[in-house]
Amino acid sequence: MAIDFTFPEHIETLRSRVAEFMNDVVRPLEAQADAENWERARWIEAIISGRAAAKQADLWLPHMPTEWGGLGLGHLEMAAVSAEAGKTRMGPFMLNAQAPDEGNMHTLLHWGTPDQHARYLQPLCDGYARSCFAMTEPEVAGSDPTLIRTAAYQDGEEWVINGHKWFTSGASGAKFAILIARTEDNPDLPQAANSAFIIDLPSEGWNNLRDIQTMSGGHNHCEIVIEDLRVHDRQMLGGRGQGHLLGQARLGPARLAHCMRWVGQAEVALDMMVSRSLERYSHGSFLAEKQGVQWMIADSTVELYQAKLMVLHAAYKIDAKMDFTSEVSMAKHFVANMLNRVIDRSIQVHGALGYSTDTPLAGMATQARWARFADGADEVHQMRIAQRTIAAFTDTGSTKRATGGLPL
Repeated sequence: MAIDFTFPEHIETLRSRVAEFMNDVVRPLEAQADAENWERARWIEAIISGRAAAKQADLWLPHMPTEWGGLGLGHLEMAAVSAEAGKTRMGPFMLNAQAPDEGNMHTLLHWGTPDQHARYLQPLCDGYARSCFAMTEPEVAGSDPTLIRTAAYQDGEEWVINGHKWFTSGASGAKFAILIARTEDNPDLPQAANSAFIIDLPSEGWNNLRDIQTMSGGHNHCEIVIEDLRVHDRQMLGGRGQGHLLGQARLGPARLAHCMRWVGQAEVALDMMVSRSLERYSHGSFLAEKQGVQWMIADSTVELYQAKLMVLHAAYKIDAKMDFTSEVSMAKHFVANMLNRVIDRSIQVHGALGYSTDTPLAGMATQARWARFADGADEVHQMRIAQRTIAAFTDTGSTKRATGGLPL
């Protein structure tokens, strides 16, 4: 049988090494940061130290090819690494496999010129630079990039860009941005209106207004106003009018990378839920003996199982160079909602303790809420899933193709 739900021995060994690194290096740093209320500068020192340890442990840059200093893992193998790293707040940063840099590395690798590789990709891989991805705008729906208003017009060998971006994650401190802007006025297809540019930061005309404060505080999600920013034609990434294609190619695997980390976070929440139920005694028995709590544990277990299978199957399809659009879309929608539900149930079992900041759950809940609209809102994914299901039935008389194309 070709179907095998085990990792090869070398990947299982790697997963164990990642888990050990998180326990020995990352979690002690996070605990110290919480106890001492570290400022940003102290965090940067800790990340530099942790990254040195990751290189020493041969865990550096797991998602990139070996010729770029990485471990050369595919998406299925990265599921094992990312789920373990995702159980901590800073684990992905220590391995240099964090968003948005992870997605930008893949984008530069596949779309960049040799000069762009040398100037931008290599420093990212070496850990000497950070980047950001500027696509979302406050005036238009972020789930429809064909509506982007940030515009660029050509002036000799340069492009002049004006526009407004926000939730440009990681913009403060980034060495460059990948910016999506409208370059074509009347394309044959709406998806061919945009192009991508690499913007050196800081640059005149790139104005970082603020770190947008969210329900969980500020996390370097920046609002950017772009005024007469000039960029040379050689800074275009990919071809003219290929910005939408590039963005979608980037977002597909990036969505799944988020899901991998969310699986790790949900597993932490479920572990905490069960641990609490075994320790808390109330009304004549432990919580673990009460049917209402058992149902919350059972529902969370089943949903986490479903999420893991969806992530593994979608990753397999990416690695096999099969069409993965539908599977990643379904996984992103389901895993994001699963994460929110499992964390919420864990808070409920913890009661007042879960609502407090004495456990990680409150912070996990406020962070998890964004998962249901980032990289495509729930409703957009549901619309696309329904459209693909209807198309599959219309084309073949069966919905089988839309449900993963599995051999059953």
